[in-house]
This record gives sequence, C-alpha cells and structure tokens, in this order.
Amino acid sequence: MEQALIELRDVGKTFRSADGSARSVLEHVDFDLRPGEIVALLGQSGSGKSTLLRIMAGLIGADGGSVLYRGQPLYGPARGIAMVFQSFALFPWLTVQQNVELGLEARGMAPEERAARASQAIGMIGLTGFEGALPRELSGGMKQRVGIARALVVEPEVLLMDEAFSALDVLTGERLRDDILELWEGGSMPAKAILVVSHNIEEAVLMADRVLIFASDPGRVRVELPIHLPHPRDAKAPAVRALIDEVYALMTASRAAPPTEAPARPHLVERLPAADVESMEGILELLAARPFAGHADLPQLAEESGLTDEDLLPISSALHMLRLAVLEKGDISLTPIGQRYVAGSNLLRHEIFGQQLLEHVPLIANIRHNLEQEEHGALRAEHFLKLLSDSMNLEEARDVLSTAVEWARYGEVFEYDYHNGIIHLPEGTPLTLRM
Repeated sequence: MEQALIELRDVGKTFRSADGSARSVLEHVDFDLRPGEIVALLGQSGSGKSTLLRIMAGLIGADGGSVLYRGQPLYGPARGIAMVFQSFALFPWLTVQQNVELGLEARGMAPEERAARASQAIGMIGLTGFEGALPRELSGGMKQRVGIARALVVEPEVLLMDEAFSALDVLTGERLRDDILELWEGGSMPAKAILVVSHNIEEAVLMADRVLIFASDPGRVRVELPIHLPHPRDAKAPAVRALIDEVYALMTASRAAPPTEAPARPHLVERLPAADVESMEGILELLAARPFAGHADLPQLAEESGLTDEDLLPISSALHMLRLAVLEKGDISLTPIGQRYVAGSNLLRHEIFGQQLLEHVPLIANIRHNLEQEEHGALRAEHFLKLLSDSMNLEEARDVLSTAVEWARYGEVFEYDYHNGIIHLPEGTPLTLRM
C-alpha cells in the first residue's frame, strides 16, 4: 500500500479557558489520509473538526502525538498542503487574478509564470472572463471558486476543505461540489487526496471514499465508514440512500443516550444543542401530522421540513434530550409526553416544557436552584458564564447560556433581563422558594 500523505498518531490539542484552566479540544486522534481518496469528516459544531484541519495544514501545532506529512514531522505550513475556508477569505482590494496569484507570489515565482498558472486555475474552476473582477462583484459561489482556485494553483498534494460549501445556497453548493468531483474523476485535479469537513450527510456520502464521524468533548474519531460505491453517485439510488440512513443513525447515536438511561453523574456544563423553541415545535408538529403520524426517517424529515442536517440534527437532539422525542437508528419518534405536548394548549406546552427542562437539563435545573437560594431570586449572568467557560471557550459558553435562557424563558423556569444582564426567578414565584 502506498504511504499515507498525512498520518496522525495520538494527536491531542488543548486550549486555555478564560480562567487559565486547560480545556481538551482533541484527544487520541488517529487518522491516515492516503493518495487517491476523498475523506469526509462529520461531527457536531464544537467537536474540534476545524482545529484538526488546521493542525493538518500546519497552521497550528498539536500539543500531543505526532503529525507526519510524507513520513516527516509537520512543524508548519507545507508546500504540498492547501486549505479552502468556509469564509472565502479573499482580499477585497485584489482582483480575482491577483487573489489567485497570492500563493505563487509568496513562493517567489516570476510574474509571467504565476500569471499563466493562475489563469489556468481560474479556467479550471470555471471563472474565465472574471480575472479582473473584484470580490464585491462576485456571487458567493464565484467567491468560493476563487478560494478553490487559489488553493489549487499551488498544485497541492493534499486539499483540505473546511465547510467549503456550507456558506452557499443549496443549488450553488451542489453545483460547485459536482464540479470538484468532475475535476477529481477526470484527472484534472492536481491534489492526490482531499479531506472535506462537512455538516451535510448527503454531501459526504456522495463525495467520499471514507466517512469519519467525530465525537465531541474532546474531539476524536468515533466511527470510520468505508464507501465502495463508484462515482458519479446518484443521491436517489437505493444504495446511496441506505448509506445516508446509516450515517444519520451513527450521527444521532452519538448525540444522546436513550431516554430510559439517566447519566450516572449529570454534567452541569453540558453543551446544549443549538436549537430554538420555535424550530423544535415545528418539528414536533410535523412529526405528529401526516404522513409521519409520530415516526419519521431523519433523511425524509429533512426533505419534508426543508432543514439542513446542520439545523435538523441539533433540533432532534434537543427533542431527545427533553424526552419529547426518541432518536434511534436514524429515526425519530414522538414520546407520549411529546404527543401530549403537541396536542396541548399553549399554557400546557409551557408547563410541560418547563418540567422537562428541570428534569432533564442539569444546567437549567442548577441555575434555577441557585436562584432559589438567593434572597432576591436573582444573579448576574456572568456568574453562570464563568461556570461554563471553565469547560469551553467563551464564545461557546455564551452560546450555551443563550440557549439555556431561551429554553428556560419559554418553560417559565427563570427570566432574563437583557438591559442589566440579570437572571431572575419569574414574577409571582412563591417567596418560600426564594429563601
């Protein structure tokens, strides 16, 4: 077997929290990227996928283990590795041609040669005629094509794509993905291997020879799924649909334990799924209606609801967490309490939601308990933000607290004053609960 282009062995990465404590982002990551393959990396937000890609690109270092490129330790950016970012990362004052030439200029290539190479890459990616355009004159899809051309112009052996299609609308993203696959299959792609980080399960199955599913807190490879189907792949073919179902099942299996199982030690600083109440209610109501009648296959539910995997999976996870639905083998089903919720009045829905929060979300139950111990039933949000930031970075902590506040306000567990940053018990809470 040909030597792996990139080898990761027992790779770990730790960042410092706001208080200086260590937070493990990656742990015991083992992975090989071999010539001639496309690998897709799936996992929930915050699982460390982008951090892993930056380590493989040599942009940041690992704190433990080894990272090898062609058998040699990787200590910084390598000439044979290029990366495409989600955010396009174009210089707005430079033309398409100048943006694509940047990497070649940094390598000291003569102007005539780099102009010719850039023109070839621009043509390869379908932007001939736009060489003189500025980024503000381009659509999102065209901007990302510039980003891909800039990566390909240096003729890398390894192409790393970090959510490269997620900022685009569905049709534009699909068209760009198909163009990349056409270049790959036609032998026009200079890269010998591609690693794609994605939230889109169908995209991963259509592109990849292997799918890696990442676990979180800390990030690590939990499942590796080989895909032996030839390209091009039809998204509606039974074999492809079966694989998509399998990946959904693997992804949702990592998101929550069965509702009948209670964790031995509740985590007060858990990472709450980024799901708003309105979206959760929409999925519950869709599940309860025809054609689902309380039970749905997640890919079918995604199609019916028009939600992306990035949106649907956290919503499904939140419903599972609150025991309003059950996730099992890539399917989602209403629980009896979920059915009661859907059939209930607004008043009953608020009551059920609040009860489920206090019973099944330790963070929210802990905040409520803390408020009940205060004479005035109120505490500053920073008190709980600090608790969270001991285990995650500040941005993640803010997101989790924001989700907790939204859920709790709907369930009338506690309130939040956005003017002064105070979390407090709802008006009318019995005084005996505030002492």
